[in-house]
Amino acid sequence: MLKKFFQKKSNIGLLILYGMTFFLALASALPAYVQSSYIESFVGLSAVNWFFITANLVSIIMTLVFPSLIKKIGNYLTTGFIVSLFIISLIGLGVVNTPYLIFLFFIIMQVTANLILINMDIFIENFSKDSSTGETRTIYFTIINLAWILSPSLSAWLINLSGYYGVFLASAILLIPFLLILFVSQHRINGHFDYKKTSVKKTIIAMSKDSNLKNIFWLAMLLNVFYNATTVFIPIYLNRVIGFSWTELGLIFSLMLIPFLIVEIPAGIISDKYLGEKEMFYVGYLIMILCLVLFFTTTSHNLWFWAGLLFASRVGAALVEAMRESYFFKKVNAGDINKINIFRIAIPLGYIIGSIISLITLVFLPISYIFPITAIFICSAFFSLFFIKDTK
Repeated sequence: MLKKFFQKKSNIGLLILYGMTFFLALASALPAYVQSSYIESFVGLSAVNWFFITANLVSIIMTLVFPSLIKKIGNYLTTGFIVSLFIISLIGLGVVNTPYLIFLFFIIMQVTANLILINMDIFIENFSKDSSTGETRTIYFTIINLAWILSPSLSAWLINLSGYYGVFLASAILLIPFLLILFVSQHRINGHFDYKKTSVKKTIIAMSKDSNLKNIFWLAMLLNVFYNATTVFIPIYLNRVIGFSWTELGLIFSLMLIPFLIVEIPAGIISDKYLGEKEMFYVGYLIMILCLVLFFTTTSHNLWFWAGLLFASRVGAALVEAMRESYFFKKVNAGDINKINIFRIAIPLGYIIGSIISLITLVFLPISYIFPITAIFICSAFFSLFFIKDTK
């Protein structure tokens, strides 16, 4: 299947985008599992939540106004501008050492990391057909996840070599190839986008009245509540409470992310040709919820046990992520920029809700209680799944 795909000349633009995606994903992934520990070293555990809440609130605001910028100067120029800001924020985090400046650059990093996903969504969607959306989007996400698999061990190595600063500077350097490919490939990827002139308010109202779009948004948001608990607090929990070193965590997290590489493409093909998305949504969320409960009940210090448990949790997340992309992008096209923007608000909104859950939990309970409380909240996924209409 992949050999046939890569032989099609009509997919050259898509292949270029996939190459850009790898550098972007690796640059984004390198700080992901160390940033919470880095921030905690300056401000303490509880304050970490406020960093994420603030950054994601700003992300939501910027996402709402982002369509106007894209419509005004185009997706191509907007992409270059956002990635340049991303690089500046990473360099800033790599060289400053005061909490206020770290707070500023962290917000810029989080906002630009969210906005660039919208730029890439528009580029990728322009090359997608509804009959192969699941395949196209899951190849895209498999490339992203390959970079994420490589990043934890590389981050651990960089921390041991030069501290947290080396991680942020390496991320900034990795974005330079992205910009170079963007520059030389403009005629290949910068197609004409017929953006629909619908206000954000009207888009939100329209999506809220569409049961399928409303519930897929909620399902996407819940996935990011899960990611908040596991990406922000699992590294701190395993490092500070269980006692794993960063070298051990690099191995654990790399193994943990393998399901994203091996699960999503087959899941996308199955959703396109056989089942649709609904059944795999159910399985994915059930696995995620069970694993969150096991994070709380497990007291083992065995590296391989935790690697296996985290691996299982990402099998569930990979299924949900693949079905989220497949389902939503069968409902929209590249011109639906406002719908794509609103949909991507699910990412920062999920982190905000997850951070609020964590913030309240930490006032009364130890860090380990974040996981079962998050699991209870994510159970609402089954209610939303009842109301969406499957694509098969």
